[in-house]
Amino acid sequence: MQYPSFRQLQSLILVARHESVSRAADAMHVTQPAISLQLRTLEDIAGIALTRKVGRNIQLTAAGEVMLDFSERMLRLWQQAEEELAALQGVTSGTLRIGAVTTAEHLLPPLLVPFTMKRPDVHLKLQVGNRAEIISMLARHEIDLAIMGTPPRELRTNAARFARHPMAFVASPAHPLMKKKRLTLADIKGANLMVRERGSGTRTAVERLLRDAGHPLEFGSEVSSNEAIKRMVSAGLGLGFLSVHACGLEFEAGLLAILPMAGNPVEADWQIMHLTDQPIPKVAASFQEFVIEKGQDLVARELESVYKLLGRRKKV
Repeated sequence: MQYPSFRQLQSLILVARHESVSRAADAMHVTQPAISLQLRTLEDIAGIALTRKVGRNIQLTAAGEVMLDFSERMLRLWQQAEEELAALQGVTSGTLRIGAVTTAEHLLPPLLVPFTMKRPDVHLKLQVGNRAEIISMLARHEIDLAIMGTPPRELRTNAARFARHPMAFVASPAHPLMKKKRLTLADIKGANLMVRERGSGTRTAVERLLRDAGHPLEFGSEVSSNEAIKRMVSAGLGLGFLSVHACGLEFEAGLLAILPMAGNPVEADWQIMHLTDQPIPKVAASFQEFVIEKGQDLVARELESVYKLLGRRKKV
């Protein structure tokens, strides 16, 4: 009896994910004919068609969907077996597959650097995206751990708080509101407040602030990236509500400043999580423990320089 290879299973997974042989080939760094051959061989072994062409895309048949599920499970089991064997030999190795929302990408270096420096055999696979993308990756088992502000309601996860997350209303230092005393949320709302898309951590936080103060949830602009908001705000086109983590370089360069308003910045929690019904690899469990134990101190140390800088600028 002939059995499929891991490369054949991986080919099916990538074709299903990208709905394209060419994009799957790019992801595996091989040629399109090589992917097509892997799929044909897998279909010969299975004895049934696994894919079909729909327009310009490739979609799975019902049999393909069944095979996809088993392919993902078999590859995960093999990865877990490798890590268990390495653990028996006292080796801390494996691939740390972690996803983080875009706002957290500035938070990750102080967490990942000390962890990986002491574990040179650990390989890192980091995915950064918006909240919906990271939730989707976690649901599809493309990542083992996710870092975001609030655990997703649509998935069962084990989540742990590990650090405080400061978020602030920011403006260009030359913005007229920077000189105003007793700044209020009404002033903020009337100055083209730019926010991230619905569901993002900063959007959820600013909506809660407005709701608690009795203001309608109306914004000047909705922008899908922190970088775009920072550029428009620094150019004087309005105000932003952003993670302090994401603005360190702009604060240092004098392009952005925190608005002088009571209760600004506001704080929420950073959380690290994994699926409840999915055992995570040893390396992921080690990183999760490291983040829970050391995360707050590492993040606070990173933010300390930012707050000192802001303090000096406020005195000037």
